[in-house]
Amino acid sequence: PFNLNDPAARAELSKLGNFWISIPRTPQPSESYTYTYLLADVKTKEAVLIDPVLETAKRDSTLVKQLGLNLLYAVNTHCHADHISGTGLLKQLLPGCRSVISKDSGAVADLLIQEGYDLQFGTFALQARATPGHTDGCLTYVLNDNTMAFTGDALLIRGCGRTDFQQGSAETLYNSVHKKIFTLPGDCLIYPAHDYTGQTASTVEEERTLNPRLILSKEGFVELMNNLNLPKPKKIGESGFCYSEGERSRRTCVCVCVCVCVFWTMICSMLMALPEEPL
Repeated sequence: PFNLNDPAARAELSKLGNFWISIPRTPQPSESYTYTYLLADVKTKEAVLIDPVLETAKRDSTLVKQLGLNLLYAVNTHCHADHISGTGLLKQLLPGCRSVISKDSGAVADLLIQEGYDLQFGTFALQARATPGHTDGCLTYVLNDNTMAFTGDALLIRGCGRTDFQQGSAETLYNSVHKKIFTLPGDCLIYPAHDYTGQTASTVEEERTLNPRLILSKEGFVELMNNLNLPKPKKIGESGFCYSEGERSRRTCVCVCVCVCVFWTMICSMLMALPEEPL
């Protein structure tokens, strides 16, 4: 992995073949500790950005332009609760860029995808694997040669995403990781959406054998996850909206409709309770 904010890392790109990856770190780590990944085919200049953050979308678009890349997709691994996605702003800054998220997320995007969908960029592709459990709409993106996987919050370095909100299920997450991620080659690199200790990557074999949560039995994992008693993420109220377009998700629209119906029912009840003749 290369941090393209480092001039020395940029120089190393000339020694690479057809593919490179950048991990620009969110400059406000105290906010969400989110990693945004830029992947590109060096020959065709076609690129994909994974998990952009609203506050750093301008930084990312500047980097894409500086490198002469054609950003095809701004991709979300899931609807995050600790930040607002930058895909909507990136679409404005980089015309032609398309937003992507799982169809099970309840969000709006240009592409609503599911298990098995391939996002092509140049001679490469990211294959979507459904890994729900942290949320219903979690996707892990695996490079077509199985050398790297972008796991979002489903699998972190020596940890995993929480399962106590946003349709979370500890049992579902355990099954997702063991069946969809741990079945990849042991030397496949794991790139998570977050890390809170400064680590940037792991491998399938490391997490399969050393992850303190996921080496437990399913029953032990469920018991652990159900008793973490974590505080709510700071931006969960804001990030309940659609990440892909900067609009409210369909879930929010349903909530609004329910509130209107309840309010209207209350008014009707009050009117029915009035006497037939004026006092």
